[in-house]
Amino acid sequence: MQLLHQVKYLVKKELVLEWRSKYAINGVLLYVVSTVFVCFLSFVSVIPVTWNALFWIIMLFASINAVSKGFLQESKGRQLYIYTLASPLALIISKTIYNVMLMMVLTVIALAFYMLVFDYVPQDLGLYIVATILGSLSFSTIFTMVSAIASKAGNGGMLMAILSFPVIIPVLIVLIKLTKNAVDGLDRSVSLDEIGLLLIINGLVAGVTLLLFPYLWRD
Repeated sequence: MQLLHQVKYLVKKELVLEWRSKYAINGVLLYVVSTVFVCFLSFVSVIPVTWNALFWIIMLFASINAVSKGFLQESKGRQLYIYTLASPLALIISKTIYNVMLMMVLTVIALAFYMLVFDYVPQDLGLYIVATILGSLSFSTIFTMVSAIASKAGNGGMLMAILSFPVIIPVLIVLIKLTKNAVDGLDRSVSLDEIGLLLIINGLVAGVTLLLFPYLWRD
């Protein structure tokens, strides 16, 4: 019960800070809108495969910008203050929950704007939305873990990019394959393996994060 109580108030703290500054959501939305507009000016019309790949490239860099602030932009004083009030598990769970909510909102908005600008809708829109939600969940869990590790070292932004690359590439490959199935309108049973694989990856990342973060936080 104490853990749930701490998680609740830490998530509330993140939401209040974001509502006051609106740094993450405004900055990332500006990035997504400008990038989509530049892509539209460059391509005007694209084939479905290219349309799908461009979307995930945009969301990859948008998620790095959105999630990295979770640990990298917190001062040492605030980290020490939180350390005295909450357990490491409550902190990492609350950060992950907040980043998941943030990325899901940004991903849905970005997808709607992306489809509107290019005037294209995947044949199986329901499966594509499910895939984007799974993708935002994967990006959130992976980048939250990597951000926590990078925050303990100097030049955290560069270290985050280096550490996340070997983990995020397999996820991107699965996501592109899954969303391509939705773009092509294939039977949903064909995509069950990709959905299961994404859920397994998210579970493994979450488990490793919960196991290692308490030791990392002590430093």
